[in-house]
Amino acid sequence: MTRTVLVTGGTSGIGRAVAERFAADQAEVFITGRTPGTVEQTAKELGVHGVVCDAADPGRAEACAARLGTLDVLVNAAGGLPQATGGGDEPPLDALLAQWHANLSQNLLTAVLTTASVQDKLTGGSCVISIGSIGAERRGGSYGAAKAALAAWNASLSAELAPRGVTCNVISAGYISGTNFFHGGLSDERRRTLVEETHNKRAGTVDDIAQTAHFLASPGARHLTGQTIHVNGGAFTTR
Repeated sequence: MTRTVLVTGGTSGIGRAVAERFAADQAEVFITGRTPGTVEQTAKELGVHGVVCDAADPGRAEACAARLGTLDVLVNAAGGLPQATGGGDEPPLDALLAQWHANLSQNLLTAVLTTASVQDKLTGGSCVISIGSIGAERRGGSYGAAKAALAAWNASLSAELAPRGVTCNVISAGYISGTNFFHGGLSDERRRTLVEETHNKRAGTVDDIAQTAHFLASPGARHLTGQTIHVNGGAFTTR
């Protein structure tokens, strides 16, 4: 039976890799993004459906949900470090507030609004997967705080949806190469430090996260819910 999968932020990086992995299983995959040309091109390349949607906008989230029937897998991959805006002449507290609002909007509220908009389309056997970050554990600033809130929200979401047979988990990614997360601002020295922090001495890849998402949507993960799964090569460990 063909599964229906929605991947927000599916035009690049982790989101694109996740969409490609599910498309390889012949799932009917929908990806979202904010730039029409990029959404159209990526959807064509992957053989999936493209939907232009800013998931932080309630109206657009609802419009996207209206295009779907029953939903088997939701992957909240939209997010990242917001790019700086403004001319740098705004008052410091205003700039700080804007930074926090941007991070909470992109990395928490996109997942909350998207999930709420499709919640009635989830059935027993469906799953919600949200992409978190090692930044929630250390040195994350407003971005890390938003990702920590994502994990806390996921726990409450799981308690709400698990009785219906819906699993909800977060994949907390460590340093992942092959993305534009740092907007070109990652120095060679910083990259070496991030790799050295891992136990296996390599950067993560988008495929590492895509394969984990695919497992969480598999029959073997039906008793896994309410969890944060750390995929970081040992850079952050739990016990």
